[in-house]
Amino acid sequence: MSIEQFIDNEVKSNDVVLFMKGTPQFPQCGFSGQVVQILDHVGVGYKGLNVLESADLRNGIKTYSNWPTIPQLYVKGEFVGGCDIIREMFQAGELQQLLADKGVTHGAPARFGATRRHHRGYHDAPRRRHRQRREWFAARRRRR
Repeated sequence: MSIEQFIDNEVKSNDVVLFMKGTPQFPQCGFSGQVVQILDHVGVGYKGLNVLESADLRNGIKTYSNWPTIPQLYVKGEFVGGCDIIREMFQAGELQQLLADKGVTHGAPARFGATRRHHRGYHDAPRRRHRQRREWFAARRRRR
């Protein structure tokens, strides 16, 4: 399967596809990270493809869309745009409308954002620091 066939298959077999640098859980580019945050905020399910894993994929997606930059978002097989376009559409409410018009369900809890914000260590950190401080002062008082 050629890279063009692979890209075409991914774009057509998934409702929302994001070609990005890194993964949705670990974006390796600020622009990709912004688009991930927007999609997570909207609550739409999407497939993220890391273009850094393959030079063929990185160059192939630019040729496929005739768009020079990454990230690139596709909804129902249609190229929507890069980071700036997605951000502007989101701020104007046009992205949410596009998703609704295309029949893509959204508004559910964020797929990756919730996981990232609510992992076990995040909420415990202030309590853990407070407990460590308390224990340090208690040990200090015992030494006196």
